[in-house]
Amino acid sequence: MKALIFNPFSGAAGDMILGCALDLGADRKAILELIESSVSVSVDVKEVVKKGIKALDVRINVPDKEPVRTYPELVDIIKAAKLPSKVEVSALDIFLKMAEAEASVHGQPDLEKLHFHEVGQSDALADVIGSSAAIHALNCDFVYCTPINVGSGTIECAHGTLPVPAPATLELLKRGKLYFRGGSEQKELLTPTGAAILAHFSRSVEAFPQGRVISIGYGAGDSELAGPNVLQGVVSELDSCLIPDMIEMLETNADDVSGEVLGNLFEELLAMGARDVAIIPATMKKGRPAHIIKVIAKPEDTAKLARKIITETGSLGVRVVPTRHRLMAARKIEMIKLEVEGHIYETAVKIARDSGGILLNISAEFEDCKKIAKTSGVPVKEVMRKAEEAARKLFPETLK
Repeated sequence: MKALIFNPFSGAAGDMILGCALDLGADRKAILELIESSVSVSVDVKEVVKKGIKALDVRINVPDKEPVRTYPELVDIIKAAKLPSKVEVSALDIFLKMAEAEASVHGQPDLEKLHFHEVGQSDALADVIGSSAAIHALNCDFVYCTPINVGSGTIECAHGTLPVPAPATLELLKRGKLYFRGGSEQKELLTPTGAAILAHFSRSVEAFPQGRVISIGYGAGDSELAGPNVLQGVVSELDSCLIPDMIEMLETNADDVSGEVLGNLFEELLAMGARDVAIIPATMKKGRPAHIIKVIAKPEDTAKLARKIITETGSLGVRVVPTRHRLMAARKIEMIKLEVEGHIYETAVKIARDSGGILLNISAEFEDCKKIAKTSGVPVKEVMRKAEEAARKLFPETLK
């Protein structure tokens, strides 16, 4: 399975993403023709060297003066361009993301009245359409993005002096669940257009997933920085057909806590978003009985779950194991019907597949099977066996 990995160590903008995708092998002639037939611009692409790194520099040439466009006007331009279906869907969603971020920041709930300034110009349209077409052309199964260097300091824009990252960019980072960090450069290194494109296409990861590199590309930025102002992209053949995921492990020792409190904590943590909870009996110093509480969580949930553990158990601290990759199957819940003792029942089953669609496992939903067992008088383990057998007949070993 192929993955496209963006590594924005020097930020990202629409033209950088486009240049990077072209450098990775997207059909340059076809992409440029699509842009120029969709938007009133001309596009120049050339090789440049940024602090020793060869990269593609994309220049979008626009009219000297352009009107400030509304969000509906941008939608009309994209739909009128008659783009390939996947490209149109992506371009519309990217501008919707930008519109919703702007609306949230400015307190304007009516998108029909929303005016775009910097991101409503023809160069932004060209960047979004071109990047969407180029990324789709690479035909990768997954798109990932490592933490983005957003820069630091302040910027001047239509709304005055704003901090970096700009409010709309920060809103896009939040909504896209993208990891980011500040940089030493006193500049805006991540633009709203770049943030929206990455939010649409990519899933955030702390580090490169394990795999073998197929190709490497670089898109050049406009600024001259202390380091190379380029966006790095890598197409990689993943070592596993399992899906990379990012987790953190929370752990603490708890003594003098009753079983009832621990049982309640178990349920509360799962309800708050913990991926899994384990409570293990242990012996502490002086022979005191205790429990080790282990919680698997997404990084964004760590703080609230740690606080819950502390308030419920009286623990003075929670250890957090540094973020790591885990590999997991894609899971889907399906409803099936099965016959037990002459009666038809419905139960949920969990279907686990790898990213290539190969069936890895089928497991029956215990609570559903428990209800069927209680009604039918058949042992629950037999109901679960019947449910899994019925599911295997319904779902193929490989998805086409």
